[in-house]
Amino acid sequence: MAVGENVSTVTNFILWGFSEHPQLQVVLFLLFLGIYLVTLAGNLGLMVLIRMDPHLQSPMYFFLGNLSFVDLSYTSSVAPKMLWDFFREQKTISFAGCAAQLFCFIGMGGTECCVLSAMAYDRYAAISRPLLYPALLSPAICVRMAMTAYAGGFLTGLVQTSSIFQLHFCGLRVINHFFCDLPPLMALSCSPTFLSRVLNVLMVCAVGGTSALLVLVSYGHIIAAVVKIRSTQGRIKAFNTCASHLTTVILFYGSGLFSYLQSSAGYSQDKGKVASVFYGAVIPMLNPIIYSLRNKEIKDSLKKLKKRKKHSFP
Repeated sequence: MAVGENVSTVTNFILWGFSEHPQLQVVLFLLFLGIYLVTLAGNLGLMVLIRMDPHLQSPMYFFLGNLSFVDLSYTSSVAPKMLWDFFREQKTISFAGCAAQLFCFIGMGGTECCVLSAMAYDRYAAISRPLLYPALLSPAICVRMAMTAYAGGFLTGLVQTSSIFQLHFCGLRVINHFFCDLPPLMALSCSPTFLSRVLNVLMVCAVGGTSALLVLVSYGHIIAAVVKIRSTQGRIKAFNTCASHLTTVILFYGSGLFSYLQSSAGYSQDKGKVASVFYGAVIPMLNPIIYSLRNKEIKDSLKKLKKRKKHSFP
């Protein structure tokens, strides 16, 4: 296809996936199927648990429920297609399907950044401003924060997807990835990508950077408040309420920034795949496990649920 040809004439792309390892196709399919099923069960279970238990009707669990929904949504924008492609010789995806997949993935990824910053603010308010906590995070404020998170995420998805699909794509249009992601699409373009790369960095800084800054500021206030606590037990208890969230933040931002801040010229396709598997599949699976293992209230709620089931089915 000529560089000057209108991009609307593109009908499909080919997802290369993990085709360079034909001997591992069955093993990889079973591995990713297992990860996806655990992700579905963990996040859906956590959402249902939060909805059912009246003891979990607080801002912290409101945002945790949204985090589970976001994790479930953006991994589901990739996993079903990826799993189906293991059985297909021609791993094609339509132009519109590729754009929709990229939009959903970036949109939900951006939303997760915002939700994580809202959760950090929740921990700040609970530890540093306990007396004002009900006013700082009233139900109406929590809903507005969640709506802002989704709006910010999907604005990011719209801007970056529009930017990428204004480019021209030449040759076989083979995407060396298992889904339509920004860096491999940029690497595939035969038209200048400088403006798209600049816009990518600006959007990452605007959404991811601002969210990360809010997280850092919140934890700065949290640390200052915890230091003032006299008892060692009190300090440990305060830090334990933040441990799960902090673990999630480090995992998500670390792998996401590694992938999205690479330039298309220096993009390593193999490293990009590994990073994408981690933040697109592994982290959504780990988040409910992290919160379930480290959160006493969730563990207590699970125990109560098990007891109710025993009484219901003697």
